[in-house]
Amino acid sequence: MEVIIAPKARGDIASILAWTGENFGPQTLKRYAKLIATAIEQIAENPDRTGSSRRPEIAEHCRTYHLYFSRKSTGRAGDRLRQPRHFLLYRVTESNIVEIGRVLHDSMDLQANLPEEYRSSPE
Repeated sequence: MEVIIAPKARGDIASILAWTGENFGPQTLKRYAKLIATAIEQIAENPDRTGSSRRPEIAEHCRTYHLYFSRKSTGRAGDRLRQPRHFLLYRVTESNIVEIGRVLHDSMDLQANLPEEYRSSPE
């Protein structure tokens, strides 16, 4: 499936990677960047993959996928992040496009960070 990464999600990714680089160094930055890219690729291949969840309490077509579920696909054990703390907030549009709306920390309030367009049906 085609993937669209919304501007807010792109901003989330940039912020996550900047913070990771500043606080944990270039090695962890590289690992987190690879993990985010892998998770997005895997959701594009199969939006209903193990670990993804429908979230009707947030919005009708909203789904989440925690980066934790993509850890083992990023390489050998020594190159993996043990406990990633972010998840993808996404939906699949009627034209079968996976739209990544946000990449959020798992302690964030979803309702407060839900993109406005997720409150209505996908196009």
